[in-house]
Amino acid sequence: MTRYRTFGLFVFLAAVWGSAFMAIKAGLEFFPPVLFAAVRYDIAGVVMLAYAVYTTDDPVPRGRAQWTDVAIGAVLLIAAYHALLFVGQTDPTVTSAAAAVVVSLSPVLTTGFARAFLPSERLTALGVVGMVLGLVGVAVLSELDPSNLLAGSTVAKLLIFGAAAAFALGSVLSRRVDSDLPIATMEAWAMLGGAVIMHCVSLGMGESVGSVVLTGEAIAALAYLSLAASAVGFLVYFELLERLGPIEINLVSYVAPVFAALSGWMFLTEVPTAATGGGFVLIFAGFVLLKRRAIRAEIAALTETDGGTAD
Repeated sequence: MTRYRTFGLFVFLAAVWGSAFMAIKAGLEFFPPVLFAAVRYDIAGVVMLAYAVYTTDDPVPRGRAQWTDVAIGAVLLIAAYHALLFVGQTDPTVTSAAAAVVVSLSPVLTTGFARAFLPSERLTALGVVGMVLGLVGVAVLSELDPSNLLAGSTVAKLLIFGAAAAFALGSVLSRRVDSDLPIATMEAWAMLGGAVIMHCVSLGMGESVGSVVLTGEAIAALAYLSLAASAVGFLVYFELLERLGPIEINLVSYVAPVFAALSGWMFLTEVPTAATGGGFVLIFAGFVLLKRRAIRAEIAALTETDGGTAD
């Protein structure tokens, strides 16, 4: 029963996070991009803080290490990631599936940043090939034209690549901080702090609340992103992280584009291109090369478990 519950939660998370790209695309018709991201985390942060107050003994960070953990989350995991992602998705040629595929590069970049910040760990020759394959995948997906590197869709996809890089860097730096802050507390304050940063960026960009068009579709997109994709999604993610470990949970990034493509096709009539598929294959191949030893260990462990007594 436990195994089926874990599988169900994995599929649920991939579906929620994948379809979030469609919800972002839909909501951008009614909100300025950075303001949209900021309001999303105003709501999600309040919900997560209420959850932290209810479930933990430490709903408020204390000490330098805990506030550093929150700051990394606010700046990189929330503000930088979402501001770049939302602005990138304003380009009409960037489909939900394409954005999800670029973001799926994040686990590959996380490995690269981990090697950079942990000099004792070196990339092998195959690891370097994996990194290169991932980056080539983004180039294929972006349909880079050396003679016109400032083409709109290319810039938009590179902004989304920057979002994936910010998330990967934040993930690595947060692991380096020796903090015992409960996950729910860290997420709540990072969301609220990231929302404040994005409100400041939104003002600096000249975005206006007056340009928001509140319709049923706009409210539905905002509610879905704030409650389902952010509040519920992160809680499911951390439960799965504890059950599966970092290797298997990373596979969510490679299942999510399937749901992004399906939801984009169903609700926005988006049709994935050959470049989207080719970029995905290269990025996933890079992930497999980088994580080949850990994947072999996971497969061996699963084989031993299947040979024993099932839950």
